[in-house]
Amino acid sequence: MTRRTKIVATLGPASSDEATLERLIQAGVNVVRLNFSHGSAQDHIDRANLVRSTADKLGVPVAIMVDLQGPKIRVGRFANNKVTLSNGQPFILDADCELGDDTRVGLDYKELPQDVDSGAVLLLDDGRIVLVVEKVDGNEIHTRVKVGGVLSNNKGINQQGGGLSAPALTAKDIDDIKVAALLEADYLAVSFPKSSADLYMARTLVHAAGCQARIIAKVERCEAIANLEDLIESSDGIMVARGDLAVEVGDAAVPALQKRMIRLARERNKLTITATQMMESMITSPVPTRAEVSDVANAVLDGTDAVMLSAETAAGQYPVETVEAMARVCLEAETSSDYQLERAFLNREFTRVDQSIAMAALFTANHLQVKALVALTQTGSTALWMSRVNCGVPIYALTPEISTYRRLALYRDVFPILLPMASDQKKLLLAAERKLLERGQVSLGDVLVATVGDSVGLMGSTNTLKIIKAGEGH
Repeated sequence: MTRRTKIVATLGPASSDEATLERLIQAGVNVVRLNFSHGSAQDHIDRANLVRSTADKLGVPVAIMVDLQGPKIRVGRFANNKVTLSNGQPFILDADCELGDDTRVGLDYKELPQDVDSGAVLLLDDGRIVLVVEKVDGNEIHTRVKVGGVLSNNKGINQQGGGLSAPALTAKDIDDIKVAALLEADYLAVSFPKSSADLYMARTLVHAAGCQARIIAKVERCEAIANLEDLIESSDGIMVARGDLAVEVGDAAVPALQKRMIRLARERNKLTITATQMMESMITSPVPTRAEVSDVANAVLDGTDAVMLSAETAAGQYPVETVEAMARVCLEAETSSDYQLERAFLNREFTRVDQSIAMAALFTANHLQVKALVALTQTGSTALWMSRVNCGVPIYALTPEISTYRRLALYRDVFPILLPMASDQKKLLLAAERKLLERGQVSLGDVLVATVGDSVGLMGSTNTLKIIKAGEGH
């Protein structure tokens, strides 16, 4: 069986050597995430080079996603690295403090005192510590501990209900976009965007750096939920970043939000990645919990393009086993998908010829015994539109563009293949048919539905649908 849902894996100390990376890709990794919150620019460039060379060696497409750090809304450091806070005790967040103790701690985000008022609830370390603001005095936020515990260096801060004004793109992020351009990133994930303006700035900087990376908006703020449709329209895809989002909106709200986000993104022909703690227990365990298996399966059933691993592959003890387990769960969930193609066509209007051809191909595939959809594509747009509808038929996207080939690795249901450009449409279709037969992805006599343009090599020119019986063209 061919797995349709893609897997994003984060590289880190546990997975940055050639042998482990090769095993990860063989186990099913489609996209490698480089987390720019950790490591130097050279570390990331070296890892990207290793990803490219390993993928080329294995002959498979692997996309690279750069994940920007975003604003560091965190406490500072403690003299003894950590303190224990008790329920009811006073505690000060002090923007001027250098090293903290059990009475106060400094702030990486110096503007926090201007963002909060008395009565605000601050959630530290993913909500494990809860502070209630009693007053703000200059650069000091005086709080009372509502839920105590151990607080260590550099833990994150969220405000319940959102409202922190930190910009999505910091000076470090702007420099890191230049690094993303150097390593030819396929995707750029923007952390903590609040509106389309944040994404517009990111896209402007990406283009200025000469980078072709597509923009992924990480939905992790309350404000992002309020502006969700705006963020989706302004990005190429979204990441359902359930960690910070759960802290701000409450963990009980996240499952329904996840379903809504994936549905809205697919309706608008955008990509989706579901992330955070999907197989967290496998950092230290060789098998996932039953709850984690259900979580991954539900994301697949929701229609996500990809499921993502963070610390599990970056720092875990079982990175390869985690990918193997996730791939098994995805495959099993996909077998139970209910294909209701007609519903996806209700009330649809198409303003582009190439999009109309893509939808016609889906309709035809649904009503014939079709083995595969074949998209001859320069940019990948035709394959993207086809993949927004669950039709149960694999989509083979053949392209001469290496950047498109890599980028397509993230699209659900899409299997990218590099194919040199032919001089005319007939030769291109014959070459595509021959390639699929050689690879064993179709057999002689299989019915294929192919989309192609009259003007071979011209972007946006797809205007032809062909129904082909494999082998009859030879």
